[in-house]
Amino acid sequence: MPDTLKLDYAIAPCDFGFMLAAMHGKKLIAASLGDNQAVMRAELQARFPAAQLQQTDPAAIPALHVLTDYLHAPGKVPDIPLELHGTDFQLRVWTALRSIPPGQTRSYTDIARAIGEPAATRAVARACARNPIALLIPCHRVLRSDGGITGYRWGVERKKAIIKHEKAFTESLPPQRPPSPKKKDNP
Repeated sequence: MPDTLKLDYAIAPCDFGFMLAAMHGKKLIAASLGDNQAVMRAELQARFPAAQLQQTDPAAIPALHVLTDYLHAPGKVPDIPLELHGTDFQLRVWTALRSIPPGQTRSYTDIARAIGEPAATRAVARACARNPIALLIPCHRVLRSDGGITGYRWGVERKKAIIKHEKAFTESLPPQRPPSPKKKDNP
């Protein structure tokens, strides 16, 4: 990570409290959920201690609008360029998390197996806890092997509510049908 960063950020209300989005240039570097805007800003500064933070109008951060829309209607994952800083292991975990569809969950063990590290369940949990981008890196979709909901960086109750919301949303969508084969014209 560079010694100094200039991060533009904005905070807006969303269905689950407030959403913060921080941009480094044209890339989303952080997104978080919370109940207190001052605490959210302090957490962003703690995550990037050398960064110069500049709060801007939410309209100036298009990713914020896209994220709140996605939170409300978690269908197709938005295509927002991300800037991720983490270890190789964390990056592999975060990539695996992005493959979990809305409305579905996986266990920490499932993620450990998916990245080829079946014994690394606890390390997967730690990587989830260090997730810098709420929703787009959906660590909220990861549960214990017994289906229990454990810690979530942005609150266990919020995790439960988001999972419930995503499941209800995806169940309300019409089923996807495969395309019908085209009939050949008989001459």
